[in-house]
Amino acid sequence: MAEAILCGLQSSGHPSSYLRYSEPFEQRLEYMQTKYPDMIGSNKNKEVIDGADVIVLAVKPQILHTVVTELGSLIEHNPEVLVLSIAAGITTEDIQAWIHAPFSPCIVRCMPNTPALIGEGAVGLYATEHVSHEQKKMTEDIMKAVSKQVIWVHEESLIDAVTGISGSGPAYFFLIMEAMQNAGIQAGLSSKDAKALTLQTCLGAARMAQISEDDLSTLRCKVTSPKGTTEAAIHSMESNQIRKVMSEAVFSAKRRSKELAEQIGKEL
Repeated sequence: MAEAILCGLQSSGHPSSYLRYSEPFEQRLEYMQTKYPDMIGSNKNKEVIDGADVIVLAVKPQILHTVVTELGSLIEHNPEVLVLSIAAGITTEDIQAWIHAPFSPCIVRCMPNTPALIGEGAVGLYATEHVSHEQKKMTEDIMKAVSKQVIWVHEESLIDAVTGISGSGPAYFFLIMEAMQNAGIQAGLSSKDAKALTLQTCLGAARMAQISEDDLSTLRCKVTSPKGTTEAAIHSMESNQIRKVMSEAVFSAKRRSKELAEQIGKEL
């Protein structure tokens, strides 16, 4: 995800010389230095954040405490720095405590999803009260380099809901597409044709929903002719409680997001 953000910023015209990154693994660092020669890279976190306006914490939740604790002294001497965290489950309260500064740091918690890797992401954001309007705009600019949809939530707990919808959401659609492809094969189509039809149908429906002024329910009704093939399919899905299945999936992911945050917090 860190590379996706760097690449997105570079592609959107952000000067490469202003972009810095830290990579602890030597082989990966060499790859980054070769691919992005105009950026400054190092295996030392403190070297790359010294004097930075924005710090993006793109690390696994389990090691965020170690990283933030190491950087705390530098952040402490730069109260205007904006800290963006994309570590799932770690609260801004935890990050603030780990920085251990005599002031309240400016922290934004971000929940992107994997389509950000191809510039088609969706991201939910939560800012602490000390984040300025300019810093929020800066956050949006950074995230828009990899995400087509950027939303702010007014309560941090809603990041768990974002996780349930968009954070985990791509896997829901992969599962649905996998099931559609398999059904197409069972109905006699080749694997190649079933996949091609499934993917384009999914893409077309999503694009249609994006540009239409109708809500999703209206769009569904418009393609569901009375006593037609689509109505038969919809009746089958409704009888198998598709709405309950999707609702339980979203809330299961939401609950697990909260559980992971509490679990990691206790472990630390």
